[in-house]
Amino acid sequence: MTYEFGAYRLDVANARLEREGAVVPLPPKAFALLQCLLERAGRLVTKPELLETVWAGTFVGDAALKVAIRDVRRALGDDAAQPAFIETAHRRGYRFIAPVTVAAPPVPSRPAATPPATHYARSGDVNIAYQVVGDGPIDLVFVMGWVSHLDYFWAEPSFAAFLTRLASFSRLILFDKRGTGLSDPVTALPTLEQRMDDVRAVLEAVGSTEAALLGVSEGGPMCALFAATYPERTRALVTFGTYARRLRADDYPWGPTPEERDAFCQQIRDHWGDPVGLDTRAPSRVNDPDFRAWWATYLRMGASPGTAIALTRMNAEVDVRHVLPAVRVPTLVLHRRGDRCLLVEEGRYVAEQIPGARFVELDGDDHLPFAGDQESVLGEIEAFLTGEAATSALPGRLLATVLRLVIDGDGPGAAVYDDALLGLLRGGRGTHASASDEGITAIFDGPGRAIACARTVAAHLARAGRAGRIGLHTGECTVAGGHVTGLAVTIASPVAHHARPGEVVASRTLRDLLAGSAIEFEDRGARPVGPVGEAWDLYAV
Repeated sequence: MTYEFGAYRLDVANARLEREGAVVPLPPKAFALLQCLLERAGRLVTKPELLETVWAGTFVGDAALKVAIRDVRRALGDDAAQPAFIETAHRRGYRFIAPVTVAAPPVPSRPAATPPATHYARSGDVNIAYQVVGDGPIDLVFVMGWVSHLDYFWAEPSFAAFLTRLASFSRLILFDKRGTGLSDPVTALPTLEQRMDDVRAVLEAVGSTEAALLGVSEGGPMCALFAATYPERTRALVTFGTYARRLRADDYPWGPTPEERDAFCQQIRDHWGDPVGLDTRAPSRVNDPDFRAWWATYLRMGASPGTAIALTRMNAEVDVRHVLPAVRVPTLVLHRRGDRCLLVEEGRYVAEQIPGARFVELDGDDHLPFAGDQESVLGEIEAFLTGEAATSALPGRLLATVLRLVIDGDGPGAAVYDDALLGLLRGGRGTHASASDEGITAIFDGPGRAIACARTVAAHLARAGRAGRIGLHTGECTVAGGHVTGLAVTIASPVAHHARPGEVVASRTLRDLLAGSAIEFEDRGARPVGPVGEAWDLYAV
């Protein structure tokens, strides 16, 4: 049903208020209130009737009604003292007084698509649900932000169209993160490192040796970490509406404050099952009843309220600023200029930190890539991935966690002959393990694995009556001729010397990558560890 009055047109099916063809923003409750008044144009609609119709099943008072009336009047430019549209009957209710015409119903929208077959890959003890669409020459892994549900991707026509277009030039690989959607539920939410393991498991299941990564929102930091850690397996990196750090800081002024995150978590707690967060994620669709219903169901099927809150709190701890300079694969960073969820400055910052990254600022204010003008997004992605820009990564350079072990009381050369220690490092997935008079060094493809191995080594030394100091740092390394060099190796050694006997000490970079893990860190303050004595925040594990 469509109602026309004055210069305005209310399209109920598509939840749009227009003035001479231009969309007029209107909050959902205000839209429902205006619809109620239009349906009863010419007669007095009492306050109890409005409250029951617009807020059915929810207890609210006159204050909520007054706010909604105010929003409608503001959208229509209506003066309460001399109204052209809405007349107030003091203490009784409201009447729509302008002439109203009922227009023909709109053309129905496209139907949803049938979901492709879902398969499962084994990642450790967890089953990861995935789907494969298309058979293009490029493998493209799509990583959705926050929560996801593979089958409900395809229940929304605009999302289905977006994925279908991606699959027209790629072999598109979709998956649900552990703990969400069709993947196994988990008792502890995954760290970025575990999510990387899930991507690797899915790639191995589909026989992919090299893939491009497309990370949306929260999916961006994980994709950047994967690209930096496994450059040999990453054809290119594309992000949309992403960030480097989720919370605001003195040197990162764009994120929400802790208080704002707490308020959002409270909103999830109180209103999960409603279209939570849609006003900032898809403002162009916020008044579309079908889209609102789909979003509410998608969230509810993707995660429980407790899981959604835990994910939100875990993401608030993510900080990959130190990782971005280590991304050495071709990178495209896309961000809409008016994004209300993540500011465009955040996307610009990500692009500035990744060497050679291309930044494209798009029109629009939707955070979801399939809302609003998706063609401009898809065109940029296709041109980038199928063009000459997406070539191979620079060889030999990767992000790794460096473990440095210094053993107290050993004389020169003693560490070289400790085959048991080298075996423990290799057994913990440490690679390029080597020993010298100064200590033992190994690198790991994940900070959690490095910490687990460091604990094993420390326990082994304690049983033998020896005291070792272990330092850990995550950063860019160069691997050539079987040797590992780079700033990360240079920093890890002094970090070890700041550890106490039998202790494991890590840099802040490593701690920030373990957001959501059960590992606890004790702040040891800033210590000089850099090549020219610059201070880094260190933490005892």
